Amino acid sequence: MNNQSNSVFRILLVEDDEITNYITTTKLKNLGFENVDAVLNGELAIEYLSANQPNLIFLDVNMPVMDGFEFLDSKAVKSLYSDIPIVMLTSSGRPKDKEVASNYENVIGYLEKPLNYEKIQNIFSTINKL
Repeated sequence: MNNQSNSVFRILLVEDDEITNYITTTKLKNLGFENVDAVLNGELAIEYLSANQPNLIFLDVNMPVMDGFEFLDSKAVKSLYSDIPIVMLTSSGRPKDKEVASNYENVIGYLEKPLNYEKIQNIFSTINKL
């Protein structure tokens, strides 16, 4: 993706750690992605999606209120937002979580935090192939 298309590409980051949100948002903006929004749990993500249509969601696995898998299982996400590519994020690296994530059609990646520029660029290479 070039910087011109990056600037109109909307990303939703669903992550309960505000420091991780800041770091990830900064990295994305350094790559030219100007439209990056962050919410702290899956429930807030569903509220966000009722008014916004991101092109990509980075979704933490473990969060309070509603975790990543509960978000993916919610009726709203299944019926209204199943076409949005989702990248699962984890700090645990549990193989079971990766296996479960692979069962969701719109999950296109599963990455361990923290995200670095190489991981981010690999995700966008995957999206460009879709």
